[in-house]
Amino acid sequence: MTASAPGSNFTNSQSNTVNALLPTQINPPISHYRYCIVFSILLIEEMDAKTMRAIQYKRYGGGAASLQDVKIQIPKPKKNEVLVKIESSSINPVDWKLQKGMLRPFLPFKFPFTPVTDIAGEVVEIGPQVTAFKVGNKVVCKLNFFKGGGLAEYAVVSEKETVLRPDEVSPSDAAGLPIAGLAALQSLKSIGTKFDGTGKAANILVTAASGGVGSYAVQLAELGGHHVTATCGARNIDLVRSLGADEVLDYNTPEGQSLKNSSGKQYDYIINCTTGVSWSVLKPNLSKNGVVMDIAPNISNMLAFIWGIFTFSKKKLKIVVLSLGKDDLQFLVGLVREGKLKTIIDSKYPFDNAQDAWSKSVDGHATGKIIIEM
Repeated sequence: MTASAPGSNFTNSQSNTVNALLPTQINPPISHYRYCIVFSILLIEEMDAKTMRAIQYKRYGGGAASLQDVKIQIPKPKKNEVLVKIESSSINPVDWKLQKGMLRPFLPFKFPFTPVTDIAGEVVEIGPQVTAFKVGNKVVCKLNFFKGGGLAEYAVVSEKETVLRPDEVSPSDAAGLPIAGLAALQSLKSIGTKFDGTGKAANILVTAASGGVGSYAVQLAELGGHHVTATCGARNIDLVRSLGADEVLDYNTPEGQSLKNSSGKQYDYIINCTTGVSWSVLKPNLSKNGVVMDIAPNISNMLAFIWGIFTFSKKKLKIVVLSLGKDDLQFLVGLVREGKLKTIIDSKYPFDNAQDAWSKSVDGHATGKIIIEM
């Protein structure tokens, strides 16, 4: 007897399983019940093969305790998208700030929401119009900020938001790059930094230099030939110095709080990576035409930015607006491959402990990036 179901997608092995479990001599009542049971089991298996685990939250607030490990449908790539089997994801502060309601009621668009945008993994399916990638490619991606989706086993991502990842770059190192690495790179590019030794050296300060963005910023500023002063906690001074900082200030000391370096020289540029420093502290430390590139503006600094638009002050505060910059992301991946840039990893968590990783990020003071491995 051959068992089949109309419209089923069972493989030959699954059909053979049904046949093997059915009796050769059919006893109608027993055979019918037995067939139904086996068919139901295989149908569940078929459905389960099309689902994946994801971490979601259903409302604003609640922190890690409100994150739920659920099963949802594996997304299908559209014509210009790829489906990526995620190997590593990276949590950024903006992820849990969205959960707290930073952009309420605009983001997230709807609940439940799967957070995180920075991922690395392998392409397992491509849309019909995708030309730059094929199944089996290792990639790093920045998912759409409005849709998220990175805390899951699979994600769909636009071809335009995806770059190839060479074997020399691990999934964890790559997953740290998109938001933090791009923020650091684009801040430095906007002040004219060249990374081939041809640019003009400047006196630069990087705040929160042991964090995700700051650790990249110090390395890139050093690569650009700048004189780099950096701030961080005492426990990370040696690390930040090893990344290329010429002078490191402990932010708990009077010098660190006032941002004064040992020479007393003012800064041409300040890459501000923390919400804890206001314009009133930053401004006196700028040279005559100095500029603050603020990656994490607080309310005071936002007001200073707006005020600067309508005044003729030569000292400026500019808010960094991150763009994907596919070429920029490819550039960062290349630097990592060449050993010129490294991702500082605070900690790695298995997917089962994603809530712990979330709590670690919310608590602050992570040294570098927090990574979740699938």
